[in-house]
Amino acid sequence: MPKLSVIVPFYNVQQYAPDNLRSLRANARPDFEFILVDDKSKDETPAILERAVEELSDVAQVRYIRREENGGLATARNSGLDAATGEYITFLDGDDWLAPGYLGELVTAIERLGCDFVRTDHVQATARARTVHRAPVGRRHEVLDPRGAILPANRTTSVDYAYAWAGAYHRRLLDKGVLHFTDGLRTAEDRPWIWKLHREAESFAVVSLLGVFYRRGVAGSLTQIGDVRQLDFIRAFDQVVQETAADRDADRLLPKAVRTYCAIIAHHLSEIDKFEPAVAKQLRVMSAAAIKRMPQDALGDVLDTMDLRRASKLRRLRRRVTTAKAAA
Repeated sequence: MPKLSVIVPFYNVQQYAPDNLRSLRANARPDFEFILVDDKSKDETPAILERAVEELSDVAQVRYIRREENGGLATARNSGLDAATGEYITFLDGDDWLAPGYLGELVTAIERLGCDFVRTDHVQATARARTVHRAPVGRRHEVLDPRGAILPANRTTSVDYAYAWAGAYHRRLLDKGVLHFTDGLRTAEDRPWIWKLHREAESFAVVSLLGVFYRRGVAGSLTQIGDVRQLDFIRAFDQVVQETAADRDADRLLPKAVRTYCAIIAHHLSEIDKFEPAVAKQLRVMSAAAIKRMPQDALGDVLDTMDLRRASKLRRLRRRVTTAKAAA
């Protein structure tokens, strides 16, 4: 069994894949398994990966999966998870990269702590600028209860730091069915995943380890494109709310899920001009429907405690739903 499986999905990243693959080589060990997943790229990415398989095979175990259809990041990661054989698992996106030796330090950290998963800080790279982003947990290098890290509802917590690649995960979570993503989600795929992880894992820790470089502002990235795929955040957060409502601690956890959902809706509405006109209209309609589906008691409490700017946007949506319902 390899010590670590690293799952790396690629899609149309010919410009960035070489940096990514060089960083994998700088982290390679014979007991590491690199799983390279091409999600039906249309550029030269597959050719780059085919060459990389040969070049990396002398320093690590390498598996190359070429999907026959483009399924999006969540589905590509699931393909990698289905193939993973390592004792520990981590992720890296095809346009990001790692500092030399980072993966070895990551494995040392999770083995020393003996927990289900560890989370790390990361470096955001925007053009030439570099910004350190910290996991929002103050207690470091200490085993904690994942469920306890979901709250409080009115603060940024561990479930808001949803980057799957910022950490490592013991294989027992994969065997329990906790690590797979919701197939087909084109955006916000990490959100149901991180909530499930914190509800169902038994232990975790945050370590002060920097080594993942997260590239922002990439042309073609879904965060830069205002097309219909962006609206998958609604399906993602519907799942978060539904699963949290069925949890044994729903009374405590549901306000956090609803508040986060509301904050994301307000964020997208504030940037509605970036969407194509038809998609902008669909965003308003789908957001109003989402407001209607939310637990109304929890929603009312959230709107009463949210800042005026965002609460006003959401109240207008809520009134629109109420008015339409009355007219019907």
